[in-house]
This record gives sequence, structure tokens and C-alpha cells, in this order.
Amino acid sequence: MLKPIRTKKEYKEALDKVYLLMQKDLKLNSSKYDELEILSILIENYEKKNVPIELPDPVEAIKFRLEQLGLKRSALISIIGSKSRTSEILNRKRKLSLSMIRALHKKLNIPASSLIADYSK
Repeated sequence: MLKPIRTKKEYKEALDKVYLLMQKDLKLNSSKYDELEILSILIENYEKKNVPIELPDPVEAIKFRLEQLGLKRSALISIIGSKSRTSEILNRKRKLSLSMIRALHKKLNIPASSLIADYSK
């Protein structure tokens, strides 16, 4: 019988069960398929309450977004300023300025919260 996930142990067991179910060729609307769907909902609910998701640092957020959009690093030159400045940002030798953060947020739709996070140079 399925029940709410309340502990880390129950969470781990649910993840293991989902992994096993996903290895099978489940038929839509079968009892095992329903079990997988319910477990997924229970896991998601537990994670929302108990598993904090850390934002990526700004450089990783930029690289990830470029990859998502299929863009090369050179696409940042028109947003950040110059080739050397872009290189400094991506190599963590320079921090993002407020104007860069605004431009990256506006033009690449990167969440501002990811761009303003502190990171080491």
C-alpha cells in the first residue's frame, strides 16, 4: 500500500522502487503504471518540502542556457560587451556587472536569481 513519504529512508526506498519500475515495459493504465505515477507524485511532494534545490552559480547558468539554445560562447559578445570581457566572465576572472546581469536576463531569459548569486572568481 502506498503512503506519504515522511523520512529519508522512505524517500530512498521510493526512489529505488521508481527506478525498478522504470526498467520495465509498463502498459498504460496497468496497476504497476499507476504505482509508478503515484510514487512519482509522492516523491515530488517530499522533495518540495525536504530537498532544497540550490541555484547554479551564474557562470554555470550562462553556460547551461547557451547549451539549451544551441548557441556558442561567441553569442555572448553582443550581450556582455567584448570578446575579452566574455572570456573573463566565463573563466571566472571577472564578476558580472549589473548591466550584464540585466542584459543576460533580458536577452537569454536566464533567471535573475541565478545571475545575482555569489560565486568565486
